[in-house]
Amino acid sequence: MSDALASKAMETNPLKQFPPARILGVETSCDETAAAIVENGRIILTSTVASQVDLHAQFGGVFPEVASRQHIRTIFPIVETALQQSHLELDDLDAIAVTRGPGLPGSLVVGMNMAKGLALGSGLPLIGINHLEAHIFSAWLHWPPVVNGAAGNVELKPAPHFPLIILIVSGGHTELVLMEDFLRYQRLGATLDDAAGEAFDKVARMIGLGYPGGPAIQIAADGGNPRAFAFPRAWLEDTWNFSFSGLKTAVLREVRRLQEQQQPLPIADLAASFQEAVVEVLTGKTLRAAEAFGAAEILVAGGVSANRALRAAVYAQSSIPVNIPPIDLCTDNAAMVAAAGYYRFVHGQRDSLAIDVQPNWPLTEV
Repeated sequence: MSDALASKAMETNPLKQFPPARILGVETSCDETAAAIVENGRIILTSTVASQVDLHAQFGGVFPEVASRQHIRTIFPIVETALQQSHLELDDLDAIAVTRGPGLPGSLVVGMNMAKGLALGSGLPLIGINHLEAHIFSAWLHWPPVVNGAAGNVELKPAPHFPLIILIVSGGHTELVLMEDFLRYQRLGATLDDAAGEAFDKVARMIGLGYPGGPAIQIAADGGNPRAFAFPRAWLEDTWNFSFSGLKTAVLREVRRLQEQQQPLPIADLAASFQEAVVEVLTGKTLRAAEAFGAAEILVAGGVSANRALRAAVYAQSSIPVNIPPIDLCTDNAAMVAAAGYYRFVHGQRDSLAIDVQPNWPLTEV
């Protein structure tokens, strides 16, 4: 990496000066097989993702055994492609970062074994990464990937400034986190039942939309009235927790009522009203937390952060800067794993080849 590029990367981090490093990231926590190479925790040199969405659509959701078998078929060519596209060899890298958890056990094992094999064969350090932390560090990344040889001309956006209030929203997680510095997290609250993405999937099935539910509901909602149905909002006052089971039940009751009356389902209105209820609570609690904890910025990450209504609401209503990754970095990818791996690497983390996956690994115990 050029001295100019290293200097530019450091300029975006006024709080700490970190050394340059290239990290290979491997991600197989659910149904995407991905590999990426990231420089300095910010610059994506290559990012490859093989999605299994079409494969699992026939089941209406991710089928774990199918996912793990598909990862086995795909993991080697995906990693090989990442190296070829970057025009780098393993000897040109500094470490290998791999998602250790949370996620589907069988899927995680495939990525972990691939990363262990690469680390053993190359002698590179191995770094196990928490999937939720990886989503957070997607906000530090430059997108799209840098064309080989042109990295010195990259204009990086400013890095997020601490303290951050982070809303992590995905198919399996909905959490509010206070991040005071690199690798320092305090979980403020989380869902008590369904994650936001899980609620999207379940409601999509109720009203006859396809999988994955998030994009399907977003498309349907574009043509609907978000105030057509007065679905409940679970504010859970005096906590930073979330709950979406009551909302999901309310949609189910409305669907059954309409079916009993032999009325056609107003799918667009149902989708828009449900989406509005979810977005209002996610946005409202995030903004309140930012004010309560004196946040310098708000960061929204995870698959559901790709939702247009959520993005628009947070941007429009926040009085402080908002950082939401580009759509391509919201869903599972390996660039975010490599970015988190970089910050773990420069802070001294090195993991043994004896480490195992942790399917229920929390971001923080507090």
